Amino acid sequence: EVSLFSRSKGKEAEAKSMGADKLILSDDKEQMAAVANYFDLIIDTAPNEHDISPYVECVAHDGTLVVVGLVGPTSEKLNTQPMIFKRKSVAGSVVGSIKEMQDLLDLAGKHGIGAEIEKIDIKDINEAYNRMEKSDVHYRFVIDSSTL
Repeated sequence: EVSLFSRSKGKEAEAKSMGADKLILSDDKEQMAAVANYFDLIIDTAPNEHDISPYVECVAHDGTLVVVGLVGPTSEKLNTQPMIFKRKSVAGSVVGSIKEMQDLLDLAGKHGIGAEIEKIDIKDINEAYNRMEKSDVHYRFVIDSSTL
């Protein structure tokens, strides 16, 4: 089962077209409560400062929240109580080894999985950053190296 946490209901159709089973509005307390202690694994790809505690609440007993997008502090202090009493873990990763990355690329290729990106010219980097700050981004920005 694959679910998408988002602040925008507008991403639901697109998420489902990419294989997600459901969208959970992260700012909807009822929807978040409905998935409390539910997921074995949550991969948090949000690149900006945010509170990860609500996502820890959604991790099941012995589950893990892996933060891969945020490099830096979270916006709130992390409540360790659910981690201790329900053996929940929070982990982080930036990139794997060359072998791990190659294995991932091989697996993606084998299953026809590609990345959805928005390619930009280097001259548009400030606009892209401003859009990211406003959550006006559907995919990761990739700078076209021919424009450097």
